[in-house]
Amino acid sequence: MASSPYFIRPATVEDVDAILELVVGLATYEKAADQVKATPELYRKNLFETPYAHTLLAIVGSPDAPGKAIGLAMYFFNYSTWTGKPGLYLEDLFVDPAFRGKGVGKALFAELGKVAEEKDCARIDWQVLKWNQPSIDFYEKTLGATAMSEWMGMRLEGSQIQNLRKFRLTSS
Repeated sequence: MASSPYFIRPATVEDVDAILELVVGLATYEKAADQVKATPELYRKNLFETPYAHTLLAIVGSPDAPGKAIGLAMYFFNYSTWTGKPGLYLEDLFVDPAFRGKGVGKALFAELGKVAEEKDCARIDWQVLKWNQPSIDFYEKTLGATAMSEWMGMRLEGSQIQNLRKFRLTSS
């Protein structure tokens, strides 16, 4: 069997620039490049000093002769009160357009599955933009994922989070 032209490995602190480059690539694909506020310093702090999330990278070449990063899967763990088990939440998955259709996305999901099994996760969850039909097709047809159409995502940011202060209970 021929060896793969790329490999998957966990990101290290030395990869923050490559991670940011891939995230900007994802944001550009999603027509939201102007919304990226992350910096190498924030990734260094929040992925490696205090690891709120984890990143897998797809790298051209081999572990002995690595090339550039061509894909990423950034994830963190959550918890399901219904299953009583942890879950894996995939925050972002991106494959450089020049490397799509070569199994990179499948390989990243295979590694995510390995992590989920090792951590006894009940499920892997993620979101996909409604207009992103190529990704939806990949998730449903190739991976066998189930669309969660009865759920709607919600978000609070910045001043909206600060606005929650008005609901705090006062201590006696």
